[in-house]
Amino acid sequence: MVKLAIFGFCGKMGQRIFALAKNEKDLKVVLGIERKGHPQIGKIVDGIRVTDNLDEIKDCDCVIDFTIAEATMENLPYIVKHGKYAVIGTTGLNAAQQAKIKEAAEKTAIVFSPNMSVGVNLLFNLVAAAAATLKGYSVSIEEAHHIHKKDAPSGTAKRLAEIINEEGFGIKTEDVKAIREGEIVGDHRIVFESDVDRIELFHHAKTRDIFVKGAILAAKWVSTRKAGLYSMNEVLFNKK
Repeated sequence: MVKLAIFGFCGKMGQRIFALAKNEKDLKVVLGIERKGHPQIGKIVDGIRVTDNLDEIKDCDCVIDFTIAEATMENLPYIVKHGKYAVIGTTGLNAAQQAKIKEAAEKTAIVFSPNMSVGVNLLFNLVAAAAATLKGYSVSIEEAHHIHKKDAPSGTAKRLAEIINEEGFGIKTEDVKAIREGEIVGDHRIVFESDVDRIELFHHAKTRDIFVKGAILAAKWVSTRKAGLYSMNEVLFNKK
């Protein structure tokens, strides 16, 4: 049984992780972590105690963090201090912050991905295959998310650009079209085009549960691994 703590427990993602985790026989949520000053601190929410004391993660096996960049950086030293397995799905992390996660992974096992969904990670692999095959094509990336999403382009779009650029393309961050509209969960479209044809790869997220299901899968997976930094590609497809 993997005992789980959720950072950002009272938020939308935290509550969906909690809800879906209840259906897992080999995983149990035992603690909710929230920011200092949150109105639920010290209360019992649906049987789970909510605290702002990060040292209390010592009593769990694994943590899931879908917060914001600043909060993740505050959480990271406690993850290392107590040697906890971790799944980090926070987006908007800069290069220095990502380097901190990599450094922490020298001490414990961490799954870190800009997108936890099974479908999107399959998309990463399809885009890699397309970029390797379609040399000489022009390529464009478009992503759309809800108006509350702070980072633009999305971490997923940036990762797509990295994958494509590994094959010699020159996509820059400013080349990615980012749309913030309504309550869109997440759309990503990649177009390869030549004079004779056009190939589109598209992923549409219907609900946030796709990220939650991936995170839960990753939590169970990482809790059997030695220290290191892992991606969802390794969780799902056993490859980097």
